Amino acid sequence: MTTEKKKTPLFDWHTQNGANMVEFGDYVMPVWYASAKDEHMAVVTHAGLFDTSHMAAVRVLGPGAFGLIQWCFTRNLDSCVGKENAPIAPGKCVYGAFLNERGQAIDDSIVYKIKDEEFLVVVNAGMGGVVAAHLKANKKSLRVECIDLTDKLGKIDIQGPSAIKTMQKVLKSPEAVFDKLTYFSAKGHFDPSSEFAGGVRFLDGTPLLLSRSGYTGEVGFELFVEREHTVKAWETLVEAGREFGVIACGLAARDSLRTGAVLPLSHQDIGPWTYYHHPWPFALPFNQAGGFTKKFLGSDALEKATEAPYTLTFVGNDLRKIDAHEAAVFELNGNEIGKVLTCATDMAIGRYGGRIYSVATPDKPEDLKIKGLSCGFIKVTSNLPPGTVVELKDRKRAIQVVIETDVRPDRTARKALKNFL
Repeated sequence: MTTEKKKTPLFDWHTQNGANMVEFGDYVMPVWYASAKDEHMAVVTHAGLFDTSHMAAVRVLGPGAFGLIQWCFTRNLDSCVGKENAPIAPGKCVYGAFLNERGQAIDDSIVYKIKDEEFLVVVNAGMGGVVAAHLKANKKSLRVECIDLTDKLGKIDIQGPSAIKTMQKVLKSPEAVFDKLTYFSAKGHFDPSSEFAGGVRFLDGTPLLLSRSGYTGEVGFELFVEREHTVKAWETLVEAGREFGVIACGLAARDSLRTGAVLPLSHQDIGPWTYYHHPWPFALPFNQAGGFTKKFLGSDALEKATEAPYTLTFVGNDLRKIDAHEAAVFELNGNEIGKVLTCATDMAIGRYGGRIYSVATPDKPEDLKIKGLSCGFIKVTSNLPPGTVVELKDRKRAIQVVIETDVRPDRTARKALKNFL
């Protein structure tokens, strides 16, 4: 028995504009339009639009909302914002994960604090019901309501240096909207009945939740609207961004960009193994002594983990990649030590003189020709220091790659918006 795949509100737009459509989870999504490489490069140099309406969200409401998320989420909401590790405040959002009692990832998430008794939990495609059920199962006597918004919202990401110029053309009072909109903060609300709905509106009056975040490593925004407004919002952004080189992008560019930004794909780079020893330590509430600043669901298992695998970042020496679904990791002496989780090609980077440069690097050598480098994540049995060379093998190819702590340099996500005006 086969189940018909879901479609986002933008399905017809994608097909009418030449998108190559593929099955992704429960949905049919665009993988690319004319060129995945051009879409990747557009986000680094100009900006790209992504249909992310397949992602899910859960509204957590009531006096017990904070306590429930504080127990189930890996981040310490009392100490998680900025260099000062301030408590989460209305209009702020943080990245982390939901774990089970064994310390294994159920899903990663961005949690938004709308107000003291209202949070928005944004999770991956198909995970809205799972995470809502997980929260409900752990609320005990807390007075809290968990509402799965799967397929009830439209979500659009605009990512890249031209994102803010594009958004300025389509929003009411853009100067007020972007004032103090720092990295991982948000304004407005998609629900017209919310007291915050007037904070951000399109020129036609449509309310939205505007988040300064994303999944590419480049400066940009995530937009949430009620589902019926998705197509108009998308078409408005397409038209407004045309003069700035903004183009529609598919899943292929999204995948290669997030890999170059050292961001995981849930259920591929994190999953049913101990959520420890990975490139995302900021998602756990470590203190200076190496312990945790709070107890949370799964923390006991993490503290007792003695044989947790190591997830490490690698970068190749050219654009060649291997099939991560069937690839293993070997030491140069031939000893097999693990498996490949992700292998993509960041088309915006290249090696020169032992250093990785981006097309956005201001001091890159004049004679550097950037053709792209393979990159991704491996899961191995023991830690490997940066600079270690390992070999990745699938059925057709073997490539040597280098363990690195970062991939695409000079990313723009954290830069002040004034730099792009």
